[in-house]
Amino acid sequence: MTLATTASAYSAPKTVLVVGDSLSAEYGIARGAGWVALLEQKLKSEKIAAKVVNASISGETTSGGRARLPALLGQHRPDIVVIELGANDGLRGLPVPSAEANLREMIKQSQAKQARVLLVGMRMPPNYGRAYTERFFNMFKAVSNDTRSPLVPFMLEGVADKPTLFQQDRLHPTAQAHPIILNNIWPQFSSLIKKQ
Repeated sequence: MTLATTASAYSAPKTVLVVGDSLSAEYGIARGAGWVALLEQKLKSEKIAAKVVNASISGETTSGGRARLPALLGQHRPDIVVIELGANDGLRGLPVPSAEANLREMIKQSQAKQARVLLVGMRMPPNYGRAYTERFFNMFKAVSNDTRSPLVPFMLEGVADKPTLFQQDRLHPTAQAHPIILNNIWPQFSSLIKKQ
């Protein structure tokens, strides 16, 4: 073992802050079954020293996340911030430009504290109309490109088209869906944490 590997083996654990909505807050499923809890388990199995703080709240919008973020950054001093917000803005038909401005500001605040950001994207159901759904989906890509933050284009890839993977409300994934969600997020997340 070289001096460098010894140093990395004993480096301080990274802090990961997840700021999300019900999709990250284990809505309707057992505690420990959501993708954030599964992420923590995977980090341990991969022997990556990290502490995961799940600051997700069911019903959270981008404006709510933006309002809460400064205190969270000050309290936890994260190395990585995962932003999984926007679904509730979209479901309420809120203006895309305001959601976009909130996401940009959250990334700016996180980067100002030397945290790397992973942006998690979402799609709206087709009944919201093609113009809105496309504008909403493309917003995440634009924010990702402009802020140089990696993007998970659609966290429900492989889930959204399978009704059996949703709870009775048809909005929230079942526990069985969360390993798939983690698999969608892990490739971008792992490359980010390994750069730290």
